[in-house]
Amino acid sequence: MISKLSFVLFALSAIQVTAFPRFNADGVKRLTNLAKKSGECPHLAKQNEAECPYLAKNKELKRQATFDPTSQHVSTTGEYAWVAPGAGDQRGPCPGLNALANHGYLPHNGVADIPTIVSAVNAAYGMGIDLGTFLAVYGTAFDGDPVSLAPGYSIGGPTTSEEILGLGLLGTPSGLSGSHNNYEADTSPTRGDLYVVGNDYLLQVDRFQQYYDALPENTPAPEQYAALFPFRQAQFNNSIATNPYFFFPQFAGVFVSPAGYAFPPRMMANHSSEYASGYLDKASFMSFFAVTGESGAFEYSAGWERIPNNFYRRPLSDPYTIPDFILDVLAFGQLDPRLLSIGGNTGTPNSFTGLDTSALTNGVFNGATLAQGNNLECFIFQLVQAEAPTVVTGLYENVTAALQPLAETISSNLAGLGCPQLEAVNAGMYDMYPGYTKAKGI
Repeated sequence: MISKLSFVLFALSAIQVTAFPRFNADGVKRLTNLAKKSGECPHLAKQNEAECPYLAKNKELKRQATFDPTSQHVSTTGEYAWVAPGAGDQRGPCPGLNALANHGYLPHNGVADIPTIVSAVNAAYGMGIDLGTFLAVYGTAFDGDPVSLAPGYSIGGPTTSEEILGLGLLGTPSGLSGSHNNYEADTSPTRGDLYVVGNDYLLQVDRFQQYYDALPENTPAPEQYAALFPFRQAQFNNSIATNPYFFFPQFAGVFVSPAGYAFPPRMMANHSSEYASGYLDKASFMSFFAVTGESGAFEYSAGWERIPNNFYRRPLSDPYTIPDFILDVLAFGQLDPRLLSIGGNTGTPNSFTGLDTSALTNGVFNGATLAQGNNLECFIFQLVQAEAPTVVTGLYENVTAALQPLAETISSNLAGLGCPQLEAVNAGMYDMYPGYTKAKGI
């Protein structure tokens, strides 16, 4: 069983002023207050039932679903009324973030700091502060600016916004649209593979149609997610069959790519007294993905994602946390172990070759046991930590300072998992994959 306690808000436990040398105290306070408001523990060192009302419940795999229309309603009027993106506004590969920017939960220009991003995904979708914080910190480290006074990133392409840019950068942050193999990866349910369609951030209508057809109607959200496995597997097989540069890395592939399948039913599902655990109806699904028209003749308006009216998110007493996401990743990975493995094509279609996890990690981890205990979490987070300095070299004047927030966030989480210590990674093994070398410009 995966320990939920070990994951509860591990990211916030590392977010101190010292962890962000240029992250002001107000940002730290905003995150901590948000955690308390959401019923999650702000610091691992203070986790007890008196200070963390949901600690006991977090020990369970799932909490009982409840519905409260007052607290779960998400406003789409007034200051949160939908406004189409204009010239210069950033929109990218994540429909959920695009919708938040269009509704004013994020800045309309699509460039935001970490506390704003975490607050927005929690308020509108019920994403756990732990998951929201880790994804925001990771996105900032690899695609934004972690050394500014207000660390953050663009949800779309490169930006010159003074809101997040500070001293110490050696170039312009790529934003999420330029994060191939770092944050975004092949096998997306709605976006095409970068080296097949030429971009990795625009919705492909044919893929959306397949997702739409795979999503069962009048079915609770947890069952909707389970029903998506054949579609998930089909997209993986499609990348193998059509993309000679297909590469499935440890974080963007094994950990993040499943989000495209899990996040819609888990956080875009509408909640009601009938469906207390949520139900993602087809009309809402289309709205969140900026799709209009009839099935078989869909039309896509890039960047026009919209939160449907009368939307009721998952309750904050049961946020979608890192442990919840890990369980979803494992559920599909146990049905098809390739989904938990680093690998890719070696220059031609249908040449998929899995990477020997034991050789990559000098025997510390074994691919056959990644689904057991805490092994998957230990493997992913330690691999990110080990490889991050090489990935961001050339982006910052001081790589150590830029990665300090991410390093401390990961270290805090790993402290409670009893992980075997990964000292080094044989990164040269990735060179067998053209998709890896091409993305790195090698």
